Amino acid sequence: MAKKVGILTGGGDCPGLNAVIRAAVYSGVIEHDLEFVGIKYGWRGLLERNTVPLTLEDVRKILPEGGTILRTSRTNPIKKAEDIDRALSGFKELGLDYLIAIGGEDTLGAAYRLWRGDKNFKVVGVPKTIDNDLSGTDVTFGFDTAINIAMKGIDRLHTTARSHNRVMVVELMGRHAGWIALEAGLTGSADIILLPEVPFDIENDLCGPLRKMKERGREYAIVVVSEGAKLDVERDSDGSYFLQEIDLDEFGHVRLGGIGKILADEIEDRVDWETRHVVFGHLQRGGSPTAFDRFLSTRYGVAAADAVAEGLSGVMISLRGTEVKPIEMTDEIKEIKTVPENFRRYARLFTARNE
Repeated sequence: MAKKVGILTGGGDCPGLNAVIRAAVYSGVIEHDLEFVGIKYGWRGLLERNTVPLTLEDVRKILPEGGTILRTSRTNPIKKAEDIDRALSGFKELGLDYLIAIGGEDTLGAAYRLWRGDKNFKVVGVPKTIDNDLSGTDVTFGFDTAINIAMKGIDRLHTTARSHNRVMVVELMGRHAGWIALEAGLTGSADIILLPEVPFDIENDLCGPLRKMKERGREYAIVVVSEGAKLDVERDSDGSYFLQEIDLDEFGHVRLGGIGKILADEIEDRVDWETRHVVFGHLQRGGSPTAFDRFLSTRYGVAAADAVAEGLSGVMISLRGTEVKPIEMTDEIKEIKTVPENFRRYARLFTARNE
């Protein structure tokens, strides 16, 4: 009898999700005689038993599509004891032998907790996030698409900033890890890049360098800042965040954002240089995945089906170097992979602060 495998996508949407679903179904059906069912709206679908069939015909043409055909939510199945029971009973009632959980730190953290609490809850995780901040894997799918979208947007801002003799402040996603801001900022030739990993001083790290640029005759400038960048203030050695809301989400996260406008106002006041801000926001999540993300997602999906066929559980598919392979899920998957010092030096080297 064929193993019945559920697939869900949790957390924020991401280019490449459909490619993972397609690859897992193709490999599972053709090579391993597996049966698949899609669980809609992430963990909420498991709690509510909301499913759709997943056949080869259902997934045949979804490779280039952005988002997820299974939809998603930020439902936390381990927040309350009764939800844990509902998730575990849902797994049994749906007749699942395995679950492939595709998501970021929260989705995979929940999968790990459920598996650790009941080893009959057999799960294989696939790491997804545009932020590239998941420990245990070198790269997450969706990241390459996000930085290419951001880079192309920054390229376009150069021309309008130059035409109007303005400073353009670009706020990018990334929460507590600066990978998007670093790579999009560098490849987009930004003049200043502000990362969450390095708390900054508005005068010394932003307005002072811009003032010197203006005095030397520079006619425009591009500033790239991560939404999670922090002010270096004496009362908080870890820095101070810019928050849209103080309230926490289902997984205990604050909602970051708004730093772009604040910095633009400060630049106009302190440097006397006309400044505009742009928030790329969810543009970084949307649209069709790049070739790199399509191929990486496909490799992840095939590896997930292989892991199910081999009887592995409590594992996450990981890219290490050029090899895609399963690794054991541990509490470490909840740890954020931040930009290390040897990468931060690029943000310092190729910026106006050194001119």
